[in-house]
Amino acid sequence: MTSAAVRVLDAIATRHGHQFTYQEHLIGGCSIDAYGASLTHETLVACKAADAILLGAVGGPQWDDPNAKDRPERGLLALRKGLGVFANLRPVKVHPALIDSSPLKPEKLQGVDILVIRELTGGLYFGWPKGRDVKDGRERAVDTMEYYDYEIRRVVELAFRLAKGRKNKVTSVDKANVLESSRLWRQVTTQMGAENPQIALEHMLVDTASMRLITAPAALDVLVTENMFGDILTDEASVLAGSMGMLPSASLGEGTVGLYEPIHGSAPDIAGKGIANPIGTILSAAMLLRHSLRLEAEAAQVEAAVDAAITAGARTADLGGSLGTRAMTEEVISRL
Repeated sequence: MTSAAVRVLDAIATRHGHQFTYQEHLIGGCSIDAYGASLTHETLVACKAADAILLGAVGGPQWDDPNAKDRPERGLLALRKGLGVFANLRPVKVHPALIDSSPLKPEKLQGVDILVIRELTGGLYFGWPKGRDVKDGRERAVDTMEYYDYEIRRVVELAFRLAKGRKNKVTSVDKANVLESSRLWRQVTTQMGAENPQIALEHMLVDTASMRLITAPAALDVLVTENMFGDILTDEASVLAGSMGMLPSASLGEGTVGLYEPIHGSAPDIAGKGIANPIGTILSAAMLLRHSLRLEAEAAQVEAAVDAAITAGARTADLGGSLGTRAMTEEVISRL
């Protein structure tokens, strides 16, 4: 996937007179095998020194033991935390030519263009205490869902800022009827709404949001939510686009350094076959051009080339076609 995106970046560089310099580092399962750690200090230092990071999916069945001392996902969480990227942007846009690829009725998909913003460095994944012990003779597991007001404010502030270039609507997703952390989330978000009166703000419980994503997705514009809720809802939203292989993401912080990756996993069942859909990774590279390198025209050209390839009928197996990874990448490059 990453090599396909690099080929597109190189094609853009050639056409616009840029020079991109790459370094390659291991993370996840391959890093565990090579170095005994899912993220080494050297890799983290290199990522911090870079302008942007293009990330391949991590994980695989050989590292799936939940009791293992280190797992591939731990490296990814540590990288996000180390880079200070607190907001994960996941655009979900339904291409008209792919409406039939989704299991939803076509009329539900008309006009769907959602930007999901997932808080990335707080919540259940990072709360403390967490762990397992024995209490009263029973084995117990503990996870803590924790948020500070500033963590909520900065990601919601980004949601309002990005909504201004769209439909001026923000949907904040929480579970404020049950969770204290969600009550703080709603409190801070309401304050932010008062500071941005030109943006329509609605609060939605996460169970309602999961239903609305399927029953009325076109009514949503910018959707902002906490870490775990965002993880689940964006996988659900991938169904709208017809395949998880279509969706990119960008993880951003205060500066311009960003972490860019498709939302899909490593798909070990098709690894090495050359048939995976590279579009999610290619579109992640377009987001890299836009957000970290500030090359808006180049980013738009990549997105237009992807759109043109799909419109012309280029399809990988997940979309009901027969093109392999390399051939699909060529379809995009030929249209730049």
